[in-house]
Amino acid sequence: MQIVDHFRQQPEQGHEGVATFHLISAAEGSAQFCIFEQVRQPGHGVPAQKHAVEEVLEVTKGCAEIFVVAESGFVGVSQSVFIPAGVSHSFRNSGDKTLRVRASFRGNL
Repeated sequence: MQIVDHFRQQPEQGHEGVATFHLISAAEGSAQFCIFEQVRQPGHGVPAQKHAVEEVLEVTKGCAEIFVVAESGFVGVSQSVFIPAGVSHSFRNSGDKTLRVRASFRGNL
């Protein structure tokens, strides 16, 4: 059994104002599942993208504006959005505090 200690993981620094924590992925031996958290500062977001797999975005801290195709909505703590495979989506930190979003996929990106 492999235990992943989320508090000991080092963030992957991408764009300014963004840190990504890979919780479960191919690096931990998963062939069919991926979970990561992104920490975004106010005003920072993700450009429109599509994936070949379904995705769930869950807000664990702060407030996000999530865009799925032509719809958008504000999503807060303990709320999530299901995104079908192949559908354009994006999100941004719409609040004035740090945003944490957990993304879950069946399959690795």
